[in-house]
Amino acid sequence: MKARGPGQSALLLLDVAARLAEEKIDYAVIGAMAASVHGSIRATRDADALLSITIPRLGTLEKTFRRMGFQTKLSRGDADDPIPALLAITDRFENRVDLLAGLRNLDPDVFSRSLTVQFFKTAIRVVSREDFIAMKCFAGGLQDIVDAREAMRAGDEPLDIDLLRRVTRRFGREAADHLEQLLAA
Repeated sequence: MKARGPGQSALLLLDVAARLAEEKIDYAVIGAMAASVHGSIRATRDADALLSITIPRLGTLEKTFRRMGFQTKLSRGDADDPIPALLAITDRFENRVDLLAGLRNLDPDVFSRSLTVQFFKTAIRVVSREDFIAMKCFAGGLQDIVDAREAMRAGDEPLDIDLLRRVTRRFGREAADHLEQLLAA
């Protein structure tokens, strides 16, 4: 599904997700689009997805998207960056999708727990509610904590608190403390 103008990063994400499926690359949508699935609707200018991919393969994927007519920018994180590499994909309308090549201390089972969600009659993979909350506790910004709180309140199914604590602890003490404060509230 092609974007027809600016402000349609979600449509660009559908094109990117289709290519990821063709390449057999596991992914999970994160960020504001995942927040909307998990209870917090807010505007965003881009879409974000976490990939199960090596940095060299991400470089190959960058060339694939460039051949498809997209603008791309591959950035590598330094030793302290929790994101090893990020591939930004932009279309002619400046819609943008950021593909993250992993996240430091991420539970490797995150992709098997991701949800399949229908979006414009297309199935996309979205990070589970527990993993979403854990990532937001790790990010730790004000909006991140608001998103985590909203995700905790939303949802038809109860949270798996043991899983939530386990995946959040992987991100370190500060993330675990954020979570415990949310659970206590």
